[in-house]
Amino acid sequence: MSQLRLNLAEGSIAFDCTESNARALQAALHELMGRLKTLAANPVGAGGAKRTPVPSLDYKQPGDLRVEVFCNPNIWPTPYAAKVLLTLKSDSMRLSTETDLSRMLEDLGQYLDQY
Repeated sequence: MSQLRLNLAEGSIAFDCTESNARALQAALHELMGRLKTLAANPVGAGGAKRTPVPSLDYKQPGDLRVEVFCNPNIWPTPYAAKVLLTLKSDSMRLSTETDLSRMLEDLGQYLDQY
């Protein structure tokens, strides 16, 4: 198992991550990106009606270091403006920060390229 490095607005964080956990997170983020693209392509419903909200991403990865990612796609105008709340938790610490969705996907892609 190697370390996944996520680049943040100010700094970065690296933590042990299995390939399968990284792939599961990447799949969840790609699904979120698809929802965001759908919302951006249809900013208002037919006839000017309100668009139907889409579900938020609330990803939780169990383990000694729990990784949680949350994003409400309904508040972002474009997929590339979207940010996610990233939380890393263990029994002795908790770190929460906001980071760009597109940057997180890029970092996951680079990490998974080694497999």
